[in-house]
Amino acid sequence: MKLIFATNNQHKTEEMQAAIGSSFELMSLQQAGINIDIPEPHDTLEANASEKSWTIYKLTGSNCFSEDTGLEVDALNGQPGVKSARYAGEDKTFENNIAKLLSELYGNKARSAKFRTVISLIIKGKEYYFEGVCEGSIGELPIGKNGFGYDPVFLPAGSLRTFAEMPLKEKELYSHRKKAADKLVKFLQEMAFHS
Repeated sequence: MKLIFATNNQHKTEEMQAAIGSSFELMSLQQAGINIDIPEPHDTLEANASEKSWTIYKLTGSNCFSEDTGLEVDALNGQPGVKSARYAGEDKTFENNIAKLLSELYGNKARSAKFRTVISLIIKGKEYYFEGVCEGSIGELPIGKNGFGYDPVFLPAGSLRTFAEMPLKEKELYSHRKKAADKLVKFLQEMAFHS
């Protein structure tokens, strides 16, 4: 089965393909020849994921899915959350987002946080949701060169290393995106089995 993954983020495509394995073939928007930037105007991860997958479904009529991921920091009342990718405003580089987060948390000992991924899957015009959560905490300084986004400052619970210090295989042991993808794969396999 082929699925269009409604993202322009190459890192996310690689992570998702690794998480899904060879059971299904993923096509990024670029591979599907779709050159659009889909807005994420909503204030929940669910609504943003849904917006992206319905946009692509209406455009192509193909089975597709999208995801939205947020970093939710307890001391910041769940911020940056749905605005994780745009936390630093217009100048939204990973580095600027991290710098803003660390400055907001400066001197704060309460650093618990979680990554939450919501996947919206559309198959034959019906929508299904899957969620993955990774609990952890925010480090004092960025460490590591792997991954993307907030990975250099996020330490998953049970590890002394940030996501950015881990190779992808190790990150998958904890990853919110992998947990959501596992639920997606299980659902698709059951669907394929019963059809």
